[in-house]
Formats: sequence, C-alpha cells, structure tokens
Amino acid sequence: MKDTVKSLRCLVWLPLVICLAVVVTNAQGRKPAAATELWRQVEVIRTAYGVPHIRATNLRAAGYALAWLQCEDYGTETPMNLLDASGRAATVLGYERIDTDLTVLRYRGKIRDNYRRLAPQTRDMYEGFAAGVNRYIDLHRSDFAAKMPSDFTGQDVAALELVTPAARKVRNFIARVTPQSAAPAGPVQPPNNEGPDDGSNAWAFAPSRTKSGKAILLRNPHLQWTAGYYELHMTVPGVVDFYGDFRIGGPFAVIGGFNRDLGWATTNNAQDLDEIYALDVDPNDPDHYLFDGGSLALKREPVTAAFRNGVGLSTETREFWSTTIGPVIHRANGKIYVMKIAGADEFRAGEQFLRMMRSRTLAEWKDAMKMRARLTSNFTYADRAGNIFFIWNAALPLLPYAPGDDLAAVPAHRSADVWSKYVPFESLPQVLNPPGGYVHNENNSPHYTNVRGPINTSDAYPNFEHAHLSLRSQLAIQLVGGDEKFSLEDVVSLKHSYRMLTADRVKGDLIAAVKATEPTGETATALRLLEAWDNTASPASRGGVLFEIWWQNYSGIRPPERTTPLPDSQRYAKVWSTTDPLNTPSGLADKKRAVESFTWAVGETKRRYGSYDVAWGDVHRVRRGKVDVPVGGCSNDLGCFRVLSFARDADGKLSASGGDGWVLAVEFGDPPRAYSILAYGESRVASSPYFEDQAAMFARGELKKVAFTEADVNAGAVVRFHPGEK
Repeated sequence: MKDTVKSLRCLVWLPLVICLAVVVTNAQGRKPAAATELWRQVEVIRTAYGVPHIRATNLRAAGYALAWLQCEDYGTETPMNLLDASGRAATVLGYERIDTDLTVLRYRGKIRDNYRRLAPQTRDMYEGFAAGVNRYIDLHRSDFAAKMPSDFTGQDVAALELVTPAARKVRNFIARVTPQSAAPAGPVQPPNNEGPDDGSNAWAFAPSRTKSGKAILLRNPHLQWTAGYYELHMTVPGVVDFYGDFRIGGPFAVIGGFNRDLGWATTNNAQDLDEIYALDVDPNDPDHYLFDGGSLALKREPVTAAFRNGVGLSTETREFWSTTIGPVIHRANGKIYVMKIAGADEFRAGEQFLRMMRSRTLAEWKDAMKMRARLTSNFTYADRAGNIFFIWNAALPLLPYAPGDDLAAVPAHRSADVWSKYVPFESLPQVLNPPGGYVHNENNSPHYTNVRGPINTSDAYPNFEHAHLSLRSQLAIQLVGGDEKFSLEDVVSLKHSYRMLTADRVKGDLIAAVKATEPTGETATALRLLEAWDNTASPASRGGVLFEIWWQNYSGIRPPERTTPLPDSQRYAKVWSTTDPLNTPSGLADKKRAVESFTWAVGETKRRYGSYDVAWGDVHRVRRGKVDVPVGGCSNDLGCFRVLSFARDADGKLSASGGDGWVLAVEFGDPPRAYSILAYGESRVASSPYFEDQAAMFARGELKKVAFTEADVNAGAVVRFHPGEK
C-alpha cells in the first residue's frame, strides 16, 4: 500500500483519544530502559495464595519487579498495553490498529515535553517498569508476535496515565448534530459507564466505634472480574511500604490500600469533566473561527504512523485540527465543535499516587491529593492517628454558566464563555471525623456520607453531583450507622450481609396483592414459600430465586429485547425522595402487574430449575477452574450490599462474573492488622496454582490474613526469587 494522506476533521472514528500534544516517535531513536542488573536489586517473596511481596533496594528495581509479576501472572496484557501507549500497535498487529496509533502519537507530545518535570522517584518507577516488561518479552519471545518490540521506555509507561476524553460522548454528540442522511452508520451508544451493579463499597470507622480503639478501613470495589485487580505488597526501605491493589496494565492504574500509618479506598463518583463548545466558523476562511473579536486560525496537526505491510512497513499520514480551547471533534452547521477536558494537560497521576503511598499523616496525604492529578473518585480514608475522612474528589470545571444537557454544545464567542479553572479543592464535599464515628460510600452522592447530623442536600456549585441514595447505600447505613463498636472481624462479617433490601420494601405488598386473588395450587404454595423466606440472598435461602425472577419480570427486564428496568415510578409506590431518604423507595406501583408477574415467575422458576423453592446457592455459583460452589449475594437493584453480577452458563445456572471480588479490611494498630480476598486469584493463567485457589474461600465469605510485617512475610514465604534472574 502506498503512503497516503487523509484529512480527518473529527475524532468520531478514533477508538482512543489521549489528551496531550503531537509527537511521532522514531523507533530507531528510542532509549529502552535497561534491565541488565535490576534483578539483583530486588527479591520477590510469594506467600499463601501467591500474594507477591516485593523487597527492592530502590524504586527502579521495585517497578521492574512489579512489571515482571504482572506479566508472569497475566501474560501478555501489560506488554500489549505498553505497545498501545507507545503508538506502535500497527507495526505489530497490522493496519487495523492504525487509528489508535495515530491518535496516541498525536497526543504523546505532552509526555515528551514534561517527562523530566516528574519527580525522580516517579521516573524511577516508570523506567523500572519498562525494563521489567522488556526483560519479560526477551525471555518469553514465543508468547509474543514476531515483531513485538522490547525497547519500551519510561515515557511509554507514563503515557498509560494520560487522560482520555469520552469517545462515546463524541460519537453520540456527532450523531445528534449530524443530519440523518449524513450520519455515520450505527445507533447512538449509551454512556460509557461500568453498569448499574459496578462500583464499590467503602467504610471507615473512628476509634470511638471500634473494640480495639483503632481506626478501621474497608475497601471493596465492584467491577467485572476481568478488571485485573492485583494484590501486592511493595517495600523499599526508607521509601515506601505499601500493601494494596495494583491494577494490571501499569504501575499506577488504580491504587487503594494501606501503609503503616494510613490507608484509603476509592468508589466511583459521577461528575461531568468535559464540555463541548460551538465556535463560529469564519465565513471567509473555513480553517478559522471567530473568537474574542478576531479571526483565529485552527492549528493543523499532520501525524504519521507506521504499520505492518506484509514483511515490511508502510506509513500513513493524517491531518488533525485543534484550537487553544481543545481538539476539534466535528465541523457542521456553520460551527466548529471543540471539546475542553479536565486534566487535558495533566501528566502526574502516577506521581500523585506515589506521594499518597508514601504519606505518613493526613496532612501529607491531603497535600498529595491537592495535586488534583487524580481527576475522579470518592476517597474514604483512615489512619493510625485515629482520623477518618471522606472527599468527593473531582477536577471539576468551574463553569461560567449553568450546566445543561451533556450532549449540547455551549456557544463560545469569547474567553469568558469557556471554563478555565477548577472548583477549589477546599470547596469539594468532604467530611472529617464526624459524629457517630463512621463514614461510608457506595457510589452515591456525598450528602449521606454520615447521617448523624443535619443533611444538607443543597450544592455549593450547580455541577456537583445531586443528592441520591441507593438501596445498597441505605442498607450500609442500617449496618454501620448505630452506636455499636466493631472488631475487624465484625466489619468483615457485616460486609458479607446477604440482606436483600428490595424484598424488605416490596414483599409485603406483593404477598397482599397475590392473596387478594385467592390463589390455588402451585401459586398458593409458592406464596407460602415467599412468606417464609428470610429476605436474603444467602446460599441456603429458599425463596430468593423465585423473588429475583419475579422482580426482573415485574421491572420489565426481559432479555434480549429489554435489559434495563422500568423507571422507579412504574415499579415503586413511593420513589426515592430527599424528604425520606432512608425509607424510600417502597411499595408496589402496579399490583395487578405484580400478581401477573408472580404467577408467571412460579412457572418460569420451575421450568428453569426444576422447582420454585430451589436454594439460592443451587443457582448462583462461583465457577473458576475446577471450583464450582454456591455463593450468596445479588444485584444492586435487589438492594444487596454484597453485590454480585452473574452470567448465565450453558446449564442455565448463573456464575459470578462481576461485582464483589476484591475485599481488604485493615485495622490501624502498630503494626496494622488486615484481611483480604481476591476472588479471581492472583493469576489469569489457567494453569497457574493461583488461578482458582481463593475462589471457594471467597464464596464462603471468608478472608485470608494479610502478611504485612517483615516477620510475617518471612514466616509465610512459599517461594523466593529474583525476577528475570540470569
């Protein structure tokens, strides 16, 4: 194929956009991170269940070991992430990856220009990580494509941290503003979120609420079991001693955990971090726009990428356009549409996490947070000094106008029309050492983090997340909002509550409605079963499966034609309200439909599973490798705190595929004491002994003891090695 030049005036066709500036990397000019002697500077100790403990003499060696371990336990995933971040995927995988590479190369300049501004410790981690990947590739060539490079650099690793705009939002916006006849094929896509049952739980208890008089933290993210949470302990004497989750694919993708003095957990929050602006095109020049009383030129950005073409390489060059506000995403209707994104100039996310990992006090930790390089997520915090803290974290634009439709373009004629600052850190919703001695979050708005005092549901800024409280979060408040004192073991037990709060809210109405029809036969027998059911999703409970199938049908969930529920106003007699936030929603909105759905559910449950009184755990399973065991837990919509999502297997049973999976509970004594579980194991490699060894324990609601002190790690050592040793 001959080299070509193509002009793209929007990003709709690009699957990956990373917000930084232009550079085309010359592979021959790269300076790969050297791994020659790093294996001598680090030892890895695996304790029970394959948990790795890195003991390194420096951060470069620690990063090297972290990369090696990710490759050892997850195969090619991390190297392929780095290949994408380097902008060279098409040189290995062919032309189908050219769009990704061109976009990456367009924006990588920010890394090139700012890499030396990163703290030396951060660069050491990045360069060590690159060296670990390079070393692994060199020693496992047969696992990779023939042209897979092994010259990755610290800048490639840093590029993993770059902020990306919402590609789906761009596509949906263009579909909205483009005339139907000119619109690209395909429907408008739903928001790019992780689903209603994904997210996290987080609790922190002050010393006044614990039996030991020490603060306790619970971290419990809910994502798909392909998310790659990776339990690991990293120690560099005098530099860092941190235990937590390091997401597969990079050194700082997402981190929560603890050191000797403090720890934190993250939960997803909802905020709008970008804006689309409509600029008037200059009628006398299509590549100029009218702004601040003048005509300004668009910046033309030609970018060239190489791609594999048979046994050789070819190149392709495309044109992109940008403004001082942000990249051009579309041109139509006499407008030039651009997107301005929070964090577009940010390159320090890894540096912020490293500072947080090394912090010793709340003040140091908050100083790291004030970098605001970590753009999203709620943070729940506890420490050895007895502090508990919560912050609704967001690099939130300080808008000069009222927020509106997320897919509407804001007219921009002058600089004053465009946001240029963030809402101040001090103005973000946050709670420190509140009455009642607890903070909690389950992906809900910050208003109900602690409900002991007056709850103010007004917001200081109009683009703050508005008040809302899910059934899962209401159940959490019921579990922890009293005056009881908890041990660490109590917290673990509470976290595994099987209560189904939806049943508490609607079962009475359902029973009354069905009874009013004077049922007979199996419907009457099934109704008695439901009356006797304990309203839990515990493995042995009977009645829960029938209730789940009824609730889904009543809620309008009828795959494949409808997979999302009807609005709450069509399901509940009382929808959730800020006037009664802890007791709504409740009751049934349509009792006639509820009765019809119940009659249907009795027959459907029997058809699927042979009986309508089948035990929850006979249907809901953890299946991994040779493990096939019952498990308790249910969806967020059913009001469970132990959220699990399931996939239907060939035999009709449901196997856990997401939600609860990584749990960490820590008590901040001296030293800290902790328990953990990683349902899907340390390794994704099916032949690994660490692929399925925690699955049955997870299903039983049990956690393993964390080895944190040097003595405990030494005593629990199963294997010791130097990664990549010659």
